[in-house]
Amino acid sequence: MTRTPDRIRRFRLTLAGLTAAALVAAGCTLPAIAPRTETGGAAAELGAAPTWRACPGVAEELVGRQAPDMRYECARIKVPRNWGTGATGGAATGPGAGQTFEIALLRARSTKQRDRIGSLVVNPGGPGGSGVDTAVYLSFGPAFGGLPTSITDRFDIVGFDPRGVSRSSPVKCIPDADLDASFGYDPDPQSQESFDGFVTLSQRIGRGCGDRYGDQLPLYGTEQAARDMDAVRAAVGDDKLTYLGYSYGTLLGATYAQLYPQRVRALVLDGAVDPRQGLVAASEGQAKGFERAFGNFTTWCAANAGRCPIAPDARAAVTSAIDKARVSPVRGDDGREATAGWVFYAIISSLYTESGWQELARAIDELEGGDPEEVFRLADAYADRDADGHYSNMFDANLAVNCADEDEKPSRERIRQLQSQWRAQYPLFGPSLAVGMLSCTEWPGGRDPYPTGRADGAPPILVVGTTGDPATPYEQTGALAAMLGVGRVLTWEGEGHTAYPQTSCITEAVDGYLIDLTVPREGLRCPAR
Repeated sequence: MTRTPDRIRRFRLTLAGLTAAALVAAGCTLPAIAPRTETGGAAAELGAAPTWRACPGVAEELVGRQAPDMRYECARIKVPRNWGTGATGGAATGPGAGQTFEIALLRARSTKQRDRIGSLVVNPGGPGGSGVDTAVYLSFGPAFGGLPTSITDRFDIVGFDPRGVSRSSPVKCIPDADLDASFGYDPDPQSQESFDGFVTLSQRIGRGCGDRYGDQLPLYGTEQAARDMDAVRAAVGDDKLTYLGYSYGTLLGATYAQLYPQRVRALVLDGAVDPRQGLVAASEGQAKGFERAFGNFTTWCAANAGRCPIAPDARAAVTSAIDKARVSPVRGDDGREATAGWVFYAIISSLYTESGWQELARAIDELEGGDPEEVFRLADAYADRDADGHYSNMFDANLAVNCADEDEKPSRERIRQLQSQWRAQYPLFGPSLAVGMLSCTEWPGGRDPYPTGRADGAPPILVVGTTGDPATPYEQTGALAAMLGVGRVLTWEGEGHTAYPQTSCITEAVDGYLIDLTVPREGLRCPAR
């Protein structure tokens, strides 16, 4: 198995949705190498057609070159900070009324395009992932995990950075030092003193964001962003939306379908989030999902000892590595210590793709030998941390969105109970998923929950699930489809997070739906290979 380059790992992590364990740093994923340059000139005024400008530099900064036969154009539009409330989006009052956010767009168009259908709007998840970056990565085609030519020949690929993310009026309020402390913190702080220390850290992060953004924090929530998506649809000139959303992007798509069912052409929701789950249920679901994925990894390791240096008992090796890191962390070349937290996030990072399993085994083996650099590489790719110790705003946005969305706010005492309970049920991941909920518990902003109902009036919506998905467990696939009322489930019996376009079976089913609006037959299951 070849080593996955960091930019590909980060791309796949983007098509992920950060685990709720990342609430240890922020909240409930995209590449750390994303450029923070502007993607266009002045933003078009509210409701005005945008001015598109060539922007090949975005691809060149991200990947080092442009994709063959692709042109890149960028634009910016303005949207209301507060769209108002209710299904008709009435006039807004209160925080943000009369003010605007700027939304950055990128359009990738093939020079071989023919019989154009329209635009395929994409979102990678997170929340906090950049759709601009994702559109670039997807434009590089199947050899790089991107879209098939059958799609790029018929659609413009349009990515947008949601409000608060990357180039779109970014929210930034967490110092690098606090993010380092969060990611490095013990994933299972068992003593009361250690638990209280994480409470204090969460309070400091929340206070800093509250001081900076005040009563406008709820404006970063999912319903507001879904209304922005309709402005994106209008900006690209489509009467109806064609959309590909991964992970948290499925929640955005589902919310859009409830708000604007008559404006849906086709939605592919891959790596489904169940909108009706509260914070506790969602966190426990991820604990279960990551334990299942880790079990699959250990089974692979035992059967492939030649490629897994920590065989035959990978679980024992990983558990031992975390335990040792608690008492005597190995110091890296830059002076950073590979604490239990950094080891934990290296594990999390590696479970998003099956190709990461061998990397995880090598990282744990090298750590045992005194070299933590592979652990740091894996964890930093997840954390979006660069070589100088600086972070993008991915986790700032992630926390702002998740906590604005979340109506459930478990008490510290309840979280402490769940930490102990989940340690028994999900020993490697349960405690961290429980403790991670403190970040929203200590969040100062108000709440703006998204709708959780049917998308009556919308055409069939394709909901794709992967049986070995750790971050959005497969059980959520049917739940989202049922909630929408018009969902049709497509299953991939594979490993890792998200399915399209991983195999020919999945690709053919999704392509047929996007191009011809042919809905896959009920109950279609695609094999892992």
